[in-house]
Amino acid sequence: MKKLPGIVGALMLMSGSVLAKTAPDCVKVDRAQIEALFDKWNDDLQTGDARKVTDNYLSDAILLPTVSNKVRLTEAERIDYFEHFLAKKPVGKIDSRTIRIGCNKAVDTGTYTFSFKDKSTVSARYTFTYAWVGNEWKISTHHSSVMPES
Repeated sequence: MKKLPGIVGALMLMSGSVLAKTAPDCVKVDRAQIEALFDKWNDDLQTGDARKVTDNYLSDAILLPTVSNKVRLTEAERIDYFEHFLAKKPVGKIDSRTIRIGCNKAVDTGTYTFSFKDKSTVSARYTFTYAWVGNEWKISTHHSSVMPES
């Protein structure tokens, strides 16, 4: 095996404080706080304000929406999607979920059902990934797809 004395030696000479400074500070969060992020997003749907809904997303978030084939990569594209989606007066309800929490990130994945003003419903699979940014959680990716079997 070939030795790498320069790299290994440099790493060994680094003090613990130098290495510690490169590690991120992880915000403390629990399952209930992550569950509440969906509740806030769903409450924002009830306002009918697409901009308020999209404020939950990072500026470069990816939205793979439930009732559209178009991937939404910009704020303008997400607003466009939600303007049309909100016209149906959606109300979401979680049917099942699994939450995984990491350092300044969390994943909420499962199934949900939307009820609409016209009494129709759509059941879908979802994944929300969240990132801690500054002092708040933002959606970094939102994937939702209609259940393939009715």
